[in-house]
Amino acid sequence: MRQRFNQLLFVVSLLALCWYGMMAIHELGHVAGAMLSGGIVERVVVHPLTISRTDVAPNPNPLLVVWMGPIVGCAFPLLLAAFVPSQFSTARRITWFFAGFCLLANGAYIAIGSIDRVGDCGEMLKHGSPQWVLIAFGVAAATLGFYLWHRLGSIKQFIADPSLVEPKLAYILLLLTIVSLAAGFLFSPI
Repeated sequence: MRQRFNQLLFVVSLLALCWYGMMAIHELGHVAGAMLSGGIVERVVVHPLTISRTDVAPNPNPLLVVWMGPIVGCAFPLLLAAFVPSQFSTARRITWFFAGFCLLANGAYIAIGSIDRVGDCGEMLKHGSPQWVLIAFGVAAATLGFYLWHRLGSIKQFIADPSLVEPKLAYILLLLTIVSLAAGFLFSPI
């Protein structure tokens, strides 16, 4: 029973960290786009109770700013995972999981958002990006995300064997989740 609790704690903490980390890196991409184009970042919102956003005004190149979110949101986690040394196998697996999560989340957001024209996708379409480009980007990113997850091994085996989760790691991830969420509540506007 204790092993199953640790497994659940690990999964919930990892998913929360992945979601929050994905939003932060996506917004970092918008900030980089604003800086590259001479825009002024007015506000970055990465609050746990809202969807993240970056407000830029003036924004001399809105297309660059808006595309840098998903581009950095996909590329940075891949680079991070690629540079974790192989002797740190657990950290390496977690960073590859995170990279897959970011690819899947950004890809789904851009592909599906191109149909509903929500958030960044509405801006991309408004400023001249063809819808097929958004769909192609989204499908490619999400497919690569699923591929990275597939390479990590069997989800059925993971679920069936809770002893695969080291209790210490589950609690470390919980602590990181709590610290990340607390920082978001304290330092990010809504």
